[in-house]
Amino acid sequence: MPTFITDLTHEVFRLWREFYWLPEWVVISVIVVSCVFIGWAANQLVFWLLQLAVKNRSLFWRGAVGRARLKVRIAVMIAAMALAVTISPLDPGPSLVIRQTLWFGFILTLGWMLIGASDMWAVVYLRRFNMAEEDNLIARKHVTQARILQRVAALLIAIVTLGLALMTIGAVRQWGMSLLASAGVVGIIAGLALQPLLTNMIAGVQIATAQPIRLDDAVIVEGEWGQVEEITSTYVVVKLWDWRRMILPLSYFISKPFQNWTRETARLIGSAFLYVDYEAPIDRLRAELERICRASAYWDGDVVNLQVTDVTDRVAQIRCLASARNAPTTFDLRCEIREKMLAFMRDQCPEALPKQRQLNAGLGEDRIS
Repeated sequence: MPTFITDLTHEVFRLWREFYWLPEWVVISVIVVSCVFIGWAANQLVFWLLQLAVKNRSLFWRGAVGRARLKVRIAVMIAAMALAVTISPLDPGPSLVIRQTLWFGFILTLGWMLIGASDMWAVVYLRRFNMAEEDNLIARKHVTQARILQRVAALLIAIVTLGLALMTIGAVRQWGMSLLASAGVVGIIAGLALQPLLTNMIAGVQIATAQPIRLDDAVIVEGEWGQVEEITSTYVVVKLWDWRRMILPLSYFISKPFQNWTRETARLIGSAFLYVDYEAPIDRLRAELERICRASAYWDGDVVNLQVTDVTDRVAQIRCLASARNAPTTFDLRCEIREKMLAFMRDQCPEALPKQRQLNAGLGEDRIS
């Protein structure tokens, strides 16, 4: 026990002997109320000073002080009650039980405060990045890292805090040690039960560092196209194109192949395939594609090209390529190209439309229908 607490205890007992006529419960109550009041007053004073310090700062910092107030107040009250029980003339047995209970609660409160501090760190860190920007690659990278590490840290802090709190209870500590020493099967079962959790935690750290995916990435998983909407400590939520949500464990993105359309940049080259007749004027179709792209709000001004990629016994396949600034815009550009190229062939270039040919066996010539 620290020296100042010992001296304070002796002083309390000396005063109690002078006022021996007071019942013991009255003395204990006075000490507890006095310590709690002093702790409450100190807490109020400290937060009043903090509020003055952040008075002219942003709403974020004023809110942060308000959010931390409850946690700190609980910790101060627990510490004040523990001090009161320690210095009061309470019987050793009840005093020990109360102090152990308060110590258990104090450790849990400290863990709660550490989790809150990690959350605050993430919020302060992410204030420098704007996810609403058109080119938000850097922002997505840092937001993904911060949120995954924040959740992993919160989980680790909770586990460590609960373990330390249970270690303060002698009966529980002894039971756990004897259980693990006498039945190793329990440890094996616990390890197997925790394997998915540990696997996803490790996968979360790998994703935060290597970043195969980030928030708002356009991905194709299980044959579905969508965007990464949320990354938690155990799973990833992918918002599909039709607003469905696909839930996948973190380990999926470490152990299985998938497509990430925005890994390095959001820009993409989109393709639109058309089937035309052999007599189609490719030069005119190529010029029309360039005209469509130049007039389109979706085209980024970079890539535009038309090529004949295949020839069958009936038609020729042409591929129209064009680039856009992100995946949704690329999809819209591809649809626009198909629509306007078909309209051009129908209205101004009908010879490009596929025709059905039949071989005339008697004359040895083709017929077009």
